Amino acid sequence: MKIIVNGEMMNSDAPTLAALLAELGKGDAKVATSVNEAFVPKTLREQQVLRDGNRVEIVAPRQGG
Repeated sequence: MKIIVNGEMMNSDAPTLAALLAELGKGDAKVATSVNEAFVPKTLREQQVLRDGNRVEIVAPRQGG
């Protein structure tokens, strides 16, 4: 399926958000996630089903000030 990750179109066979993160090498990373502009907490990533055309955002925390 085709999905948009951080503004870039990509092909993925990942059925869930958790599977997509693992596919991208971010399975254990501390990141914030959203699907179609709705925040998805870490505890619900396994249950968040991805569909063709979904917009996924993956954001890593930054330090500074």
